[in-house]
Amino acid sequence: MTDQRVAIVTGASRGIGRAIATRLASDGRHVVCVARSQAPLDELVAEIQASGGAATAKPCDLSDFDATAKMIESVHEELGRLDILVNNAGITRDNLILRMTDEEWDGVIDTNLKSVFVACRAAARPMMRGKFGRIVNIASTSGLVGNSGQANYAAAKSGLTGFTKTIARELGGKGITANTVAPGFIQTDMTKDLPQPVIDGVKSMMAVRNLGTPEDIAACVAYATSDEAGFLTGQTIAVDGGMTMC
Repeated sequence: MTDQRVAIVTGASRGIGRAIATRLASDGRHVVCVARSQAPLDELVAEIQASGGAATAKPCDLSDFDATAKMIESVHEELGRLDILVNNAGITRDNLILRMTDEEWDGVIDTNLKSVFVACRAAARPMMRGKFGRIVNIASTSGLVGNSGQANYAAAKSGLTGFTKTIARELGGKGITANTVAPGFIQTDMTKDLPQPVIDGVKSMMAVRNLGTPEDIAACVAYATSDEAGFLTGQTIAVDGGMTMC
């Protein structure tokens, strides 16, 4: 059994997930990096190890619920413990509601919401046995205020909020906390090609008048998953530069 806290981070191969995995590793966690593709995970693990951290790659398609549960179980079996679960993986299938297909709805709900339920259910037992757990589910400000063209995405992310509050109540007496972090407009591959007028419009809605970075989200997750955050649970933390103020 490793003497380090073990953290699973899904969607770890790029963007926010990559920043979270890197930060948790720098804070001394053994980070299990999860995404669909092996190659970018291997690259991330190599970077973490080169910086003196501990990491493992676990490719997994989170829309395959059996595979997701088995992946969680395998981490506990191989490393002897599971302390932290960060559910970051997600997809978008944007469309206006009158044009949105059942497949676009189901795909986003399954990957962004049901897979989180499956992962948390699988992780809860080893965390209970260890009498310690930190669960952070990455939501979005779209789930707080809605966003045109994202009925599926907003519904999934809003669902994470209610789900996380519920498991916080169920698991709190077992030493397990559960919180939601809701990023606002973050500089990632998904946003870098947006026209400048769109970027300027978004900045005008923020109190800080600037876009966030993946590292801003990682810093919040680092605290919420720390040993010191035992009194923080059932909360939705909007890291959005003051855009929603809620």
